[in-house]
Amino acid sequence: MQLARVDGVIVSTVCHPSMRGHRTIICQPIDGDGKAEGAPVLVLDPHGAGLHQHIIYSTDGSATRAHVGDPKSPLRNMVLAIVDPAKESA
Repeated sequence: MQLARVDGVIVSTVCHPSMRGHRTIICQPIDGDGKAEGAPVLVLDPHGAGLHQHIIYSTDGSATRAHVGDPKSPLRNMVLAIVDPAKESA
């Protein structure tokens, strides 16, 4: 699991069939202090995270592919939770 910040939404006219009907977002992995860590990643978002929200995502590709129902899907990362900002600083 990794902490990240939502930086954008992916909109595509052509995509893999397993991605149709699913929201994909661009996330910047961050450390505990909110500083960028590494390159941005694409993440499947079944929870509807908003722009600049912090999320926790899984890199378990098999769970993501099971979620979309396609064992050959190119998807790998999936949002597990949206971090509550009030709890983040506590």
